[in-house]
Amino acid sequence: MANKGRVQKKQKTKAVSLITLADKTSPISEQYRTIRTNIQYAMVDRDLKTLVITSSGPSEGKSTTSANLAIVFANSGKRVLLVDADMRKPTVAKTFSLDNIRGLSTLLGSRETMLHQVVQSSGVDNLFLMTSGPKPPNPSELLDSRRMKELILELKHQYDLVIFDMPPVVAVTDAQIVASKSDGTILVVRENVSKRDSLLKAKSLLELVDANILGVVYNGSKNITDQGYYYGT
Repeated sequence: MANKGRVQKKQKTKAVSLITLADKTSPISEQYRTIRTNIQYAMVDRDLKTLVITSSGPSEGKSTTSANLAIVFANSGKRVLLVDADMRKPTVAKTFSLDNIRGLSTLLGSRETMLHQVVQSSGVDNLFLMTSGPKPPNPSELLDSRRMKELILELKHQYDLVIFDMPPVVAVTDAQIVASKSDGTILVVRENVSKRDSLLKAKSLLELVDANILGVVYNGSKNITDQGYYYGT
């Protein structure tokens, strides 16, 4: 259907705030550490090696949550890999000032590309990064490929925790695909942005693929002074 008289601006991806690096003593940094602890308790009877972070829609803070959780898990001594699996609107390269010439899309699209060629240093002890790579024409198909299944197994052997920053679950199937292959999933919600119908739809879509939903990160709350984040099951 033609878009009558309306020109849509292409959204540019932006770097996200790394508060857990900029101010480790801030209340929000402490909230991220609390979220880390609650995730660990939620998985006390299972080995948590792969974690999907997604949201119901855009601008809800899933990339900010992914990056800051990766940092606090790395600070705890775990060997962590943050994977930018949002190949449509990636943020990790800009956030950590990295090049994005090669990344996840390269690894999934070429058998000749090796893991060590696409993993980059973050500058944070124990934290490693995989950017999205060039935008492919078929992100969902790449994520649902046999190569992706093999990659997840390989990453589990090399890292204590792999965090996948995924696109919003309602918009495309990417998050569903990877959540079905991962040990746990976190849904990110933002006050005055997230819509109830979209949240219910997101929950339903994740349950449809038997995703292990660990809980919700609710951010942007004005009710708790200086504490924008908390975790609930």
